[in-house]
Amino acid sequence: MYSMLTLLTGFILAIMITLNGQLAQSTNLYFAIVVIHIVGVLFAYLLCKFKKIRLDIFKVKQKWLYLGGLIGVFTTIANNIAFGQISMTSIIALGLLGQLVISLFIDSFGLFHMEKRPLKKSNVVVLVFSLIGISMMLDNSVLVGKIAVFISITSGVAVVLNRTINARLAEKVGDLPSSLINHLVGLPVTIIIATIAVFSHVIPNQIILPNNPIIYLGGALGVLVVFLSNITVMKVPAFKLTVLVFISQIFMGVCIDLVLGLSVNNTSFIGGLLISLGILLELVYSKLQMNKKILQSNE
Repeated sequence: MYSMLTLLTGFILAIMITLNGQLAQSTNLYFAIVVIHIVGVLFAYLLCKFKKIRLDIFKVKQKWLYLGGLIGVFTTIANNIAFGQISMTSIIALGLLGQLVISLFIDSFGLFHMEKRPLKKSNVVVLVFSLIGISMMLDNSVLVGKIAVFISITSGVAVVLNRTINARLAEKVGDLPSSLINHLVGLPVTIIIATIAVFSHVIPNQIILPNNPIIYLGGALGVLVVFLSNITVMKVPAFKLTVLVFISQIFMGVCIDLVLGLSVNNTSFIGGLLISLGILLELVYSKLQMNKKILQSNE
């Protein structure tokens, strides 16, 4: 069940990124980030009220658990800096590389008080296929955009840190309140950034708001992504969770591109297939090992 929820997280994430990107293109990136967080805060708050959840959200003594929202803002800004310096496919691939590296560290050493899960032989198969898929997705732009390469990898690390910290916070305050806090903490930061952009004349004096209400739902989907992640992070190894989210995100992205009449990025699709093959082999291997243990116990 938790693997299915992890795949669902990737599907929602792909739709969220599409809506947020359309909002940013229709208005302004910095303005869009503020709107996304406002919508996220309102949606999470209404969900908490609907479920009659008590919102004693700032009672946690470990204040570092509130840093997830700040890290989330950094991720968005980092991707924006890298965009245009290296290709989007390379940004996705390098982001995955950063996620895989930090996920392996979290699993191996039990960082952030997570359960220790040493690297297994089956994980090595997934890792090899993932690295091959990532290498296929990289292009020549990474040779010249060295700073963007570093930023993209760092952004991937930040994604996993955000996800893990929010999950630890959810243990203290609940899954939905944790999602509310994530957007609530990030909101003032986005407002400050947008204000600086206004005085720097990065944001135009007049912004025409899109009439399509669906385009504003990215913040609400972001709440669902954090909510689902809070559930799955504690149940699925960080390495496996990272790969499953990536696979579902890639294939949903392909479906979205087809619906919108856009060209499909073949390298991303093939890279996703290779990583999926690695996951499939890992599942088959794990199943065979489980059956072997059952047979040995019955003898």
